[in-house]
Amino acid sequence: MAVKIRLKRLGKIRSPHYRIVVMDSRTKRDGRAIEEIGLYHPKNDPSVIKVNSERAQYWLGVGAQPTEAVVAILKRTGDWQKFSGDTSPSGVDPQPEPVDKVARFNAALAEVADEPSTSAISKSKKAKKDEPKAEPEAAEAAAEPEAAPEADAAPEADAAAEPEAKSEES
Repeated sequence: MAVKIRLKRLGKIRSPHYRIVVMDSRTKRDGRAIEEIGLYHPKNDPSVIKVNSERAQYWLGVGAQPTEAVVAILKRTGDWQKFSGDTSPSGVDPQPEPVDKVARFNAALAEVADEPSTSAISKSKKAKKDEPKAEPEAAEAAAEPEAAPEADAAPEADAAAEPEAKSEES
């Protein structure tokens, strides 16, 4: 049985994702693999290349034949140089750290409002539970100013009612 190390295509029509697999040379491109030893996502910038180096070295040592595309990937990771003794340079561009969108939003909100940074959106339920506790205090403060205008309005209503009563008497 001839064993090959090749790419297995996954993903949508214009967004391919590949797995680096070890399989029999007679199986279909996307058929059943003996073992998956890596990932390759060419559409990301920079491309994602992850190879289990130990398993790649094992299969190369046993006699599995890599395709041209897999040889190019293994050269980028440095696994081909280990196997063949080649001295050409290797290197994979590191992936940037994922951005915390909530933290960016809160920072932008704080800059615009010129207020201390508070979490407008929180991922935890605990922060949401703390918010209602602050609202009753605000409701009490809002209720007190409303009571004062009612007291001021009552004498005005009495004064308005007195002229009407005088006109009825006359």
